[in-house]
Amino acid sequence: MGPVPIPFQLRVPESAIVDLRERLARTRLPDQAPGEPWAYGTDVTYLGELVEYWRGGFDWRAQEAQLNAYPQFKVPLHGIDVHFLHVEGKGPKPCPLLLSHGWPGSVFEFMEIIPRLTDPARFGGDPADAFTVVAPSLPGYGLSFTPGQERFALERIADCLAELMTGVLGYARFGAQGGDWGAFVASRLGAVHAERLFGIHINLLAVPRDPKLFLNATPEEEVFVRELEVFLKEDIGYQWIQGTRPQTLAFGLNDSPAGLAAWILEKFRAWSDCDGDVESVFTKDQLLANISLYWFTGAIGASCWPYYARMHGLWPIPAGGVKVPTGYAAFPREILQPPRSAAERTTYPDIRRWTPMPKGGHFAAMEQPAALAHEIVEFFRPLRPR
Repeated sequence: MGPVPIPFQLRVPESAIVDLRERLARTRLPDQAPGEPWAYGTDVTYLGELVEYWRGGFDWRAQEAQLNAYPQFKVPLHGIDVHFLHVEGKGPKPCPLLLSHGWPGSVFEFMEIIPRLTDPARFGGDPADAFTVVAPSLPGYGLSFTPGQERFALERIADCLAELMTGVLGYARFGAQGGDWGAFVASRLGAVHAERLFGIHINLLAVPRDPKLFLNATPEEEVFVRELEVFLKEDIGYQWIQGTRPQTLAFGLNDSPAGLAAWILEKFRAWSDCDGDVESVFTKDQLLANISLYWFTGAIGASCWPYYARMHGLWPIPAGGVKVPTGYAAFPREILQPPRSAAERTTYPDIRRWTPMPKGGHFAAMEQPAALAHEIVEFFRPLRPR
């Protein structure tokens, strides 16, 4: 018998909210670099407006209540307390589904997609397609973090969540879904814990980012290599600092809420399908709920650790790749979009569903919750245990 989960509700102390507002009131913004706004990072004018809203208009308690509307638990695993949502499905035989976020996200990404997965009939779907969703805060992130705890690489995160699903919650077999690091977690689970899974669905492909692997590239792969070369030159700076000096970075981000917001906000704008207008996809409240969770938990430093471990370790998906059926939703504004040939050759030999999506980006569960939920349902339907 594994450890017993303890029910949990989030209640940030009022003193922490007051402290945040006082810090925001003392924000010292930098000057704006010459050229177009956002050309060199987060736009000063927009961040100033967001900081003012965060200080005077944002209602953290409303966001807290939204999270607390779902059943939450904590359980001791691998030397830390792991936080997770556990939302029972409404149907004749709900299928267990592990839903994993990435960086710089959190369980707040899943507020709109969880009901679509757990209660499909509410949205015009078939109750037979219902999932029971387990959505953890990844170890080292948000409510799965306390100061001074051990740091987890992706490999250990996957092992921890496998134990959560089978050893703690008793699901002998389950499905896994994720984007960003969550896609890597799902892929790692499908590679090393295949006996526990009946399939994985992802919206980012864990394909090695090494142009040398594509020396005999197909035309599609040549396009990917060119995109990869641009990414490695222009868009990987955050990975280098998080992957080499996460402790130094943490001083600034853990002490300055404006700095933390700038660091996270830039990614939500750059990686989403927003055409440069971040609020065309996300509301200020959505953005700040996620940023505030990083702030109140003090988890930003620990959240960088998978980058450090990845940069100083082996590729997390071992040779042979994923050993279970795989589904992929290809959102057009995902950071990188390897072609199917590269995915099948390097990591995913058993792709059962590959769907080009009409709209959406890296934060698919927030950007396009209905479309992503539909893809998850369609992929897992033939794989469900009978």
